[in-house]
Amino acid sequence: MAIEDKLKSLPTSAGIYLHKNSAGKIIYVGKAKNLKNRVRSYFQASKSDWKTNQLKKHIADFEFIVVDNEVEALVLESNLIKKHKPRFNVMLKDDKQYPHLKLTNEPFPKVVVTRKVVKDGSYYYGPMLPATLARKTLNLVNRAFQLRTCDIEIDGRLPRPCLEYHLKRCLGPCVKGLCTQDEYQEAARDVKTLLEGRNKELAADLEHRMWQFSEEGKYEIAARYRDLYQTVVALGEQQKMAYTAERDEDIFGFYREEQRLALQLFTMREGRIVGRREFFWEDLPEDDSFDASEFLGEVLVQYYTTDYVPLEIHVPVDFEDRPPLEKLLSERRGRRVKIVVPKIGEKRHLIGLVENNARVAFEQRFRVLKPDSQKVLDELQEILELSYFPQRIESFDISNISGSENVAGIVVFDNGKPARNLYRRFIIKGVGGQDDYASMREAVFRRYKRMFDEGGQLPELVFIDGGKGQLSAAASAMRELDLEQIMLVGLVKPPKQHNQISHLLVHGRENNPIPFDRNSLAMRLVLQIREETHKTAIEFHRKRREKRDFTSELSEIPGIGNKRKLKLLRQFGSIERIAKTSAEELKPFVGAKAANDIAEHFERQRLIPERLSSESVDLSTELE
Repeated sequence: MAIEDKLKSLPTSAGIYLHKNSAGKIIYVGKAKNLKNRVRSYFQASKSDWKTNQLKKHIADFEFIVVDNEVEALVLESNLIKKHKPRFNVMLKDDKQYPHLKLTNEPFPKVVVTRKVVKDGSYYYGPMLPATLARKTLNLVNRAFQLRTCDIEIDGRLPRPCLEYHLKRCLGPCVKGLCTQDEYQEAARDVKTLLEGRNKELAADLEHRMWQFSEEGKYEIAARYRDLYQTVVALGEQQKMAYTAERDEDIFGFYREEQRLALQLFTMREGRIVGRREFFWEDLPEDDSFDASEFLGEVLVQYYTTDYVPLEIHVPVDFEDRPPLEKLLSERRGRRVKIVVPKIGEKRHLIGLVENNARVAFEQRFRVLKPDSQKVLDELQEILELSYFPQRIESFDISNISGSENVAGIVVFDNGKPARNLYRRFIIKGVGGQDDYASMREAVFRRYKRMFDEGGQLPELVFIDGGKGQLSAAASAMRELDLEQIMLVGLVKPPKQHNQISHLLVHGRENNPIPFDRNSLAMRLVLQIREETHKTAIEFHRKRREKRDFTSELSEIPGIGNKRKLKLLRQFGSIERIAKTSAEELKPFVGAKAANDIAEHFERQRLIPERLSSESVDLSTELE
């Protein structure tokens, strides 16, 4: 049907419209109280803002969907924007929800931090506010109730427990005789009671067990329940704010310059600021046609159709969809939700505070470009569902050419920053030919065997450059060392793009790969670690290869022994420079005859300096 005919057939009811370009791709999703009037306006020669004028140039077709009311239109519009990601819509690019704690649905459950709530049979608790409460509670569960943190299959067949058991942070269900399934399930039920906020009930039960074991003379077990009792009582006050706050408010503010904008959200509970979220845009309209009210309205609709709904939302400007959005959010919350636009007083002062923080965030994001390491690592912990904060991260890569000069590069990042003094380089000794899997296993085993023997600091997270094969090889080495509690993650490259990452594979969860998102600061850190590891391995491999080429080339010249090689190396640094040096310049270091022999040798070989120029490095440290 032609566009003119479609326009005539438009109804006057509320609904959603979808504009498409000549390729049939959806480029804009909008809503309207009256579809006929709203959609026809795009095809009339009326004066419009910059954004609408640009959109009009690309519209080749449109579709529409009729709904019953504005509330339905809000929900449908938000869902379609998230599904199709149209070019001309405002997109909420950080769609993370508040953190929750997840008690997994397994015979031997564990607790992880997650922002995704899905119907998988697990128990979810939250939202946790402030966000740090989720990690504090998780650490308490690991330390006090000793649920497992690993991803291995629990069948009781392992010969010995891992380090977590010896540190009294795991009950050791993986080894038969250390912990029965009933004992483990009791600990899991206690954790469930705690996370449900029934602290008094759990505290009374723990106190009863404490006295029971004390009367039986089992004082060590009684002391454990005493400590648990004290911990649960102390945690109760912290949870009260997270779960039972009657005054919960969200406060929005933003700061914009040209096409860039920083939006801040402060979360208040009982009059205290307990959480903060940041969002950024870099592709807004360039001129004065930016409409703050339209922008804020679109953002709030997208945000609150997926996240926790407070009782009050404070915004700096009013917007058209405020009444229907209030109605929608009230239905979701089960109580009246108010969206307030304060003009004076304390609430307006708070919005000014949030706007000032948005300006600071703008400066850090777009001018300083130094994101807070704590936030980046918190995000990484949640993406990987890691049981511990990943303060120390190590990464492995293997480098060789057809099995020649087989080496491994290992880098260490501490609190999100490279710790170059802790980098290590291994010559792979026990693998003949090109076998990346066996090479990776040897590198991982040697690294942590030595660290384990010497009492070094173990990492919370290990990256393996490669797919399932390299990941399995590394896991085999860690299993032999009883270090299975350390999470292993494979960094998988897309075909023919060796400087990129397509997805992440968590050992034990290989069937659920994590897509790589370049917009995520945590994923950018992963890419930085991967590139640093690759660079370390490649540079060491080149040094080894050039050393081999250097010594083998000079060894072919009669009369050139190790002492003369060392003299030449210290003076000229590389074979490229020696090849270019005349006999007269070589004489002071090796004598006239040897100098002539060297010059004649390279003349005969017609060595092309460009062959090694791209790989030339200073080898003096290597051969000293």
